[in-house]
Amino acid sequence: MAKTALIIEDDGNIAELLRLYLEKDGFEVSIAADGGTGVQMALEQEPSLILLDIMLPVLDGWQVCAKVREKSKTPIIMLTAKGETHDKINGLEMGADDYIVKPFEVKELLARVHAVLRRSEGEETGGEKRLSFDKLIINLDSYELIVDGNRVDTPPKEMELLYHLAASPNRVYTRNQLLDEVWGFDYFGDSRTVDVHIKRLREKLEGVSDQWTLKTVWGVGYKFELNESK
Repeated sequence: MAKTALIIEDDGNIAELLRLYLEKDGFEVSIAADGGTGVQMALEQEPSLILLDIMLPVLDGWQVCAKVREKSKTPIIMLTAKGETHDKINGLEMGADDYIVKPFEVKELLARVHAVLRRSEGEETGGEKRLSFDKLIINLDSYELIVDGNRVDTPPKEMELLYHLAASPNRVYTRNQLLDEVWGFDYFGDSRTVDVHIKRLREKLEGVSDQWTLKTVWGVGYKFELNESK
């Protein structure tokens, strides 16, 4: 199957440059110049990958990402001139798979594209990915989190992080291990990304059950702890 990419970017020069890079790399490329058109094209075309600018007319990149994530797991890489940590975290919390700051090197861009696609393809070809605990179901096949009988909207990367921890109960993971194993060894972010995702997960899970907990191991990292006495 041909690789397809959707570029959502209102700067025509940047969009055409990205098209050139991706077509040389074997992608079939479409371009949307505003966020509203981008959402429509993303849902109609179901591309292999979306490159998404943040500063867009009609809908900004964060809004586009949120709307696409309501119906699609298509990998999204956000492209922006905004390099502050809170902007990166905001994009990742909205469900983006990666984040690259303009101006960027072609090799770095393509490396991130291939890394995101490898992770996405790995998720699609794996076996059943469903874990059950007291008042908690983590279904990575459907990307559904059921907490105390209720479906809780959860961004894809939070789901993947929780599944990864819960798949090996009581094992302690360092932040760097989680970056390597959940985000990918070639992810260019920092350990604060893990902390933010853990914080958001705790807000969803706090006090639900006394049989398990998402625990911080100070000075080391995190684990999904089962209470064996319960």
